[in-house]
Amino acid sequence: MVSTCAGGTGCKSCDTASTCSQQDKEKHSQDLIDAAMGAIGKKFMVLSGKGGVGKSSVAVNLAATLAGRGKKIGILDADIHGPNIPKMLGIDDERPEPAPGAGIFPICAADNLHVMSVGFFLQHEEQAVVWRGPMKHGVMKQFLGEVQWGELDYLIIDLPPGTGDEALSISHLIGKVDGAVIVTTPQDVALLDSKKSISFCKELKIPLIGVVENMSGMLCPHCGENIDLFKSGGGEEIAKKMQVPFLGRVPLDPAMVLCGDEGKPFVSTHPESPVTAAFAGIADAWERLLA
Repeated sequence: MVSTCAGGTGCKSCDTASTCSQQDKEKHSQDLIDAAMGAIGKKFMVLSGKGGVGKSSVAVNLAATLAGRGKKIGILDADIHGPNIPKMLGIDDERPEPAPGAGIFPICAADNLHVMSVGFFLQHEEQAVVWRGPMKHGVMKQFLGEVQWGELDYLIIDLPPGTGDEALSISHLIGKVDGAVIVTTPQDVALLDSKKSISFCKELKIPLIGVVENMSGMLCPHCGENIDLFKSGGGEEIAKKMQVPFLGRVPLDPAMVLCGDEGKPFVSTHPESPVTAAFAGIADAWERLLA
């Protein structure tokens, strides 16, 4: 990745690196972030209390839905240890290009949809990212300030499960996150953890856009009837109890798995599916709440 300093080049090679204080470097880094984020309409997080609830799938398909409406969308894959967004969009073999002067360009996944992820910098897909908190904080600074995002309507920040380093770093560095979406599944264990994500946002004063209940029943591939594999309605109950908007339910369709593996957003390849209709409804609620 590219690291910049006040001289516009990597700190190690900059002529003023030896005389530039750590405080000056931190200030310049924050100035870069403020400038980049200032060109973006709304910045928000997609969180989940636990793994396996389809958070990244929701982020990708919501982004594709909004991009299909002509919105300029960026996805920041902030899951350092499990960067799945490139694979889910079929761009995992791409590598970012350096931007003129300094920084790098995000990868264009489709019209109006641009992505940045640590996955683009791994030598192979099996490579583990073994970083402590300070390293992860550092790369978040680079992704926010040194990626040439340009003018966007929305920057979607797909966070790892839980309420750890990455979520805290993003909140601290951006300063004003415009909102958060909590993704859960209907079973009690996932709902319990989703409450913690909601509490996290309230403690950090991050506005809550709402709760999405993913895998809310399964559409039978043979008859089209709904099967409540993991129960249903729990996400709406949690939203009501925690006084948070409920954005909608997304049923589980077996084709979602294939689309993720093939690098194609489900909403783009199955426009007539009830799942696509669910994402359209969530996007409607999303834009209405952010208006």
